[in-house]
Amino acid sequence: MTDPSEAIEKTEAIEKSLMEAAKRLDLARGLKPRGVVQRVGDGVAFIVGLDDVGYEELLRFDSGALGMAYDLMEDGTGVVLLSDADHVREGDGVRGQRHLPDLPVGPATLGRILDPLGNPLDEGPALSAHGSLPLFRPAPELVERKSVDETLWTGVMAIDAAIPIGRGQRELIIGDRNVGKTALALDIVAAQQSGDVACVYVVIGQPMSRVLTLKNDLQQAGCLENTVIIAADASASPGIQYLAPYAGASVAEWFRDNGAHALVIYDDLTKHADAYRELALLLNRPPGREAFPGDIFHIHAELLERAAALSPDLGGGSVTAFPLIETMDGDISSYIPTNLISITDGQIYLDALRFGRNQRPAVDIGRSVSRIGRVAQSPLMRTVAKNLRILISRFESLEALTRVGLEMDAGMQQTIHRGHMLRELLRQTPLAKRGLAEQAIALMAVNEGWLDGLSLKQIRPFVEALVARARREIKGVMEQLTIGDLPDADGLASLADLAGQLRSGQLENNA
Repeated sequence: MTDPSEAIEKTEAIEKSLMEAAKRLDLARGLKPRGVVQRVGDGVAFIVGLDDVGYEELLRFDSGALGMAYDLMEDGTGVVLLSDADHVREGDGVRGQRHLPDLPVGPATLGRILDPLGNPLDEGPALSAHGSLPLFRPAPELVERKSVDETLWTGVMAIDAAIPIGRGQRELIIGDRNVGKTALALDIVAAQQSGDVACVYVVIGQPMSRVLTLKNDLQQAGCLENTVIIAADASASPGIQYLAPYAGASVAEWFRDNGAHALVIYDDLTKHADAYRELALLLNRPPGREAFPGDIFHIHAELLERAAALSPDLGGGSVTAFPLIETMDGDISSYIPTNLISITDGQIYLDALRFGRNQRPAVDIGRSVSRIGRVAQSPLMRTVAKNLRILISRFESLEALTRVGLEMDAGMQQTIHRGHMLRELLRQTPLAKRGLAEQAIALMAVNEGWLDGLSLKQIRPFVEALVARARREIKGVMEQLTIGDLPDADGLASLADLAGQLRSGQLENNA
């Protein structure tokens, strides 16, 4: 016979396990609100039955497709489809996921190609990152920011000398199609390969072949391991293209929030605006100017405001943004370019005529501006480049006059000759970054007249030879130039002596 006490103990144990199981049981899971697809097409769906869904909440369809609630109406919800849009059918069920779109972040993202939801688009494994961040995050408050006063080195002489960029700045790159905007952005990314700035390159609405070309270019430049590529290619849904820049901003913000520095390239916001316009029209939002919805300005302002330099109390990290925008026939007064010019801290204008003359990068220094000014420049560059914009402006004005046969006096001829020298020195091949010392010596050579009397073909070899000899013979001066300090009078005299020796040899060869 069974002992009564053992039977009681077994009964109590069973009762206890049943009570614990009942506590773990979540009946609400089985009662989750479930919506139904009313109609679907062109990357959006309209559903009914999810009255408690939140704005920008992720939704999962029965087919496995993913969407985002974007239009909350009394009689239903407009959903932006993010994946497997072709599998969604009328009558399909849909459930809310109770969280916003997010993606993995952290150092593991470097060197990878990801979609805006963090899924790998390369041959690498799934990402095991340092947590995740939502795509839509508020910009830092004013009290959390500090003034932009630290240089972001681009390695492009036309920018570093005349259009200085600071860490935490938002600088627009603007120009017509095929004038080198992407090439300039790649130059800026390549200049960070040995520095402490992580790079995020966002590709929006472009062919996947171009994404792979971008990856190869970064790999050849040696900076792929310091760069995250967020790609929403031309075959992606409008919803994914719309999310791409927000994903790039979140990846960059992880580095900023951990006390590091990052820059993010948005290539380009013209296609982002087109994707948003397409979604807005499909969701029956009223069109405005050029058929864009009225909140397009807010959309881009909210995105770019996330680029900032944080105060030292919050780690002192920064995110610098370079949005790209495409113009038509140099017209910067159209809707989207006008909006972005007013939002950003300046613009780098690329000119089609300069590009056609092989003056590359085709930066129009006269029409470009950095509203940060020279605060973010080193003392050395601030000194040697202080008259650069004036010299180029005078040169281009006089050059236009020479085309109509105006006679020039000796002073005008010297200005024109030095202008041609500057133009030659500002020309750079792609991915050929220039250090601070090299840029400073080139500008000093023009300002001090070390190049006077030389032909244009001799200018670049002269500067290269002067830099090489200075590295060998006056290492102390070169170390000061490299860190951005202006040498003392003796150091400058030593550099001038070297230049004089080289110049004498060049002139003797000419004779």
